[in-house]
Amino acid sequence: MTQPPFDLTGRVALVTGASSGIGHRLSLSLAAAGAKICVGARRGDRLKALADEIKAAGGEALAVDLDVLDEASVIAAFDACEAAFGPADTVYANAGMNVEARAVDISMADWDQVLGVNTRGVFITAREGARRMMKAGSKASGRGRIVLMASIGAHTVLPGLTAYCASKAAVVMMGKSLAMEWARRGINVNVVCPGFLETELNSDWFAREGGKAQIDSFPRKRLMTEADLDPILLYLGADASRALTGSVFTLDDGQSL
Repeated sequence: MTQPPFDLTGRVALVTGASSGIGHRLSLSLAAAGAKICVGARRGDRLKALADEIKAAGGEALAVDLDVLDEASVIAAFDACEAAFGPADTVYANAGMNVEARAVDISMADWDQVLGVNTRGVFITAREGARRMMKAGSKASGRGRIVLMASIGAHTVLPGLTAYCASKAAVVMMGKSLAMEWARRGINVNVVCPGFLETELNSDWFAREGGKAQIDSFPRKRLMTEADLDPILLYLGADASRALTGSVFTLDDGQSL
């Protein structure tokens, strides 16, 4: 891995949805930047492999079973992280999901699942992180960092993804509201809206003709890579972002133009 753009030495980071995709890449990048990292998700085998990879590279990592829909599970993950490394001061609410279906066809069970994971789960994660930061003295230190992962679907219509877009739009306003509420408690809350990049969730689609046509419709006729998110995500977790809170960043290679 290339030299990280920001130094996170001394930070304790917790990442949800770390077993694949953006969360997996982010965890590796945080560890390379010097953070002690707690990786959380439901797929324990993948988490252990990720933690082992980080340790093999000289980093410090802990795999924690975590279901963002279950508040008790989130609390237990923060407890485990704190016992191993100290209170988490850098939290990435990254876990998310999607169900592709037209509004007239989507089942209410699928609707509730998407909104649950993408919105309720983000709130539970951010709130528990903030509680820990406040207890640890974030008001005095000013070192609390919470990053919420949204999507260009928060502000751009993605056909067949009404539930997903609604959930991500909610995350954007949630981030602004939490930033205002916790501004005087030493906690910065920011939101990142990535564009399309190839992950496990969409690789099959982009290999098909429809996916190839979608890529061809982008101004630069390409997908982003997970590495493209490193600079902004590491910056928002670092001391360097002390004056930045309540902001929403679209990083999509011009896809939503």
